[in-house]
Amino acid sequence: MSASASRIASVFERCAAENRAALIAYLMAGDPSLADTPALLEAAAAGGADIIELGIPYSDPLADGPTIQAAAQRSLHAGTTFDGVLAMIARLDRNVVAAPLMAFTYFNPVFVRGVERTARELAAAGFAGAIIPDLPPEEAGATADAFAANGVPLTFLIAPTTPSERIPMIAERSSGFVYVVSRMGVTGAGRALDGSVGELVGRLRPLTDKPLAVGFGVSTPEHARAIAAFADGVIVGSALIDGISSAADKPAAARGLCAMLAGASRRDEVE
Repeated sequence: MSASASRIASVFERCAAENRAALIAYLMAGDPSLADTPALLEAAAAGGADIIELGIPYSDPLADGPTIQAAAQRSLHAGTTFDGVLAMIARLDRNVVAAPLMAFTYFNPVFVRGVERTARELAAAGFAGAIIPDLPPEEAGATADAFAANGVPLTFLIAPTTPSERIPMIAERSSGFVYVVSRMGVTGAGRALDGSVGELVGRLRPLTDKPLAVGFGVSTPEHARAIAAFADGVIVGSALIDGISSAADKPAAARGLCAMLAGASRRDEVE
């Protein structure tokens, strides 16, 4: 296990010892601007985010729903670039934002920049891992090797429709944790949590000893509380972006929302 994967895994170990699920918060770099992003990262971490996924804006984010698509467009219109995100993270005060950061990007910008170069630059900036949702694990060999060699291991996704025969391979190739998609479709806040996700996590347990974190459609404390009863991590993105974008004091909103969700992710809160 690489040092970065170990750092992410240690978060889940600490959370398990504290009888809670890890809170994984998703934010979009550059929304509303790159200058504002460090304060939002600091606020999310202060509110209780254990790991932060940072989206790098891309014009065709096929795994993302309307909220994150709109955030990416706002970021791109504000002039955010891949280089700009790297520079911003490299300047981040990691004594303030101690939570491991994971880059959430797509394969096209990785390919255009060059796989080895991208891996090297993400590592130099301080990312502990990455998620590339449109990169199939079966075709990720060279990319996964390059990222792992540079200390930025990849985490892959398992969806409700993933064939059973593929699940052990995806889990084996994931580093840090396995991302469990709660429902069909794209990201986005939902009113009701798909009840079958608990069954899916239950099917995965005998197939891997890696932490299982649930995302897509997770938007309320009630969702977080329900997921914490059976999963190791709760991933929240669209609901955070919605709450932050509509707030006058965006860092305060980020901190308050993360604190509320982190509190709901404690298992002693689960009835």
